[in-house]
Amino acid sequence: MNDRSRILAAVGATVLLFVAVQIGALALVEPFDQSGRQAVENPQDPTNSIFYVGIMLVATALMLAAFRYDLEGLIRLLLVGVSVMISWYVFAELVPALVEPIAPASVADGLAVLASLAVGAALLWYPEWYVIDGAGIVMGAGAAALFGISFGLLPALLLLSVLAVYDAISVYGTEHMLDLAEGVMDLKIPVVLVVPTTLSYSYLAAGSAEDALEDGDQSAADGGQPVAEPEDAGDDGATAAESDDGTATIDDEAAGDDVLERDAFFIGLGDAVIPTVLVASAASFLEAGAIAVPGLALNLAALGASLGTIAGLLVLMYMVIEGRAHAGLPLLNGGAIGGYLLGALASGVSIATAVGF
Repeated sequence: MNDRSRILAAVGATVLLFVAVQIGALALVEPFDQSGRQAVENPQDPTNSIFYVGIMLVATALMLAAFRYDLEGLIRLLLVGVSVMISWYVFAELVPALVEPIAPASVADGLAVLASLAVGAALLWYPEWYVIDGAGIVMGAGAAALFGISFGLLPALLLLSVLAVYDAISVYGTEHMLDLAEGVMDLKIPVVLVVPTTLSYSYLAAGSAEDALEDGDQSAADGGQPVAEPEDAGDDGATAAESDDGTATIDDEAAGDDVLERDAFFIGLGDAVIPTVLVASAASFLEAGAIAVPGLALNLAALGASLGTIAGLLVLMYMVIEGRAHAGLPLLNGGAIGGYLLGALASGVSIATAVGF
């Protein structure tokens, strides 16, 4: 398989990861809603979005401080704990549906607990790329569904809009996303999705971003988007990926041919989760345009948001291949919002209803 074919296969794999998160979220919308998993009392309150963004900013500051004072182990344990908790939410809904016809409820609950603990154990002791991606799909679907049923249409649209602006500022302005990305890259936890371009690639064997920096490379691993721009990048931008020796590098002269030689690409789990929040919210709060799909809560607006997200992802991945830098959420969230509005209008609702007024 030549270099370009490998990269195209990696793009296809990235799309499949996003679709898996979206399908998982749509499958969990109704079970979570019936189980009362809403995180807020009033999902229609637009201040919920501001509150969430505030929490995210505080969490980002705390993580940056933890990396500065060599507390990476604590951050890793906390995030693995969050992974176990969200996994339990997911398995507590899915496992009983699978085993209760042949086993009592107590057995199903026990299996759900064991499955979530197994996710945590795998992340702690064997965080290979397929373990990271598998846990990321479970976490991403669960988180997107939880936020989707907790944010009404207007709060969800506000959330995506604010985070798209924040992502652009944090990458092109303050650039603190790059510092955060360097730290989380070494933790080997599902805050990033890992997409190898070679069958022999091992995330466990890959060097750390810090090692690459010590070797004199300009290095970073973007936790929020697959590309990011370092301080001294030229007009052509830079590409985040894995080099042949396993280190995560960003080249100032990121030409397309260089990108074709990479062993893996990384994209932040948040890039899959945040636009999927709108997909789940549309499925939960908009009744018009229902589409009958067994096991999924789906309507035209949710489908439009899903397709819009994938369109934004394809544009983003094209920019990666071309060696140009770009924050992820402006494209992904923009695609999700545009697709959602088109789907909502196609289902016959007014624009005011579509935006939650």
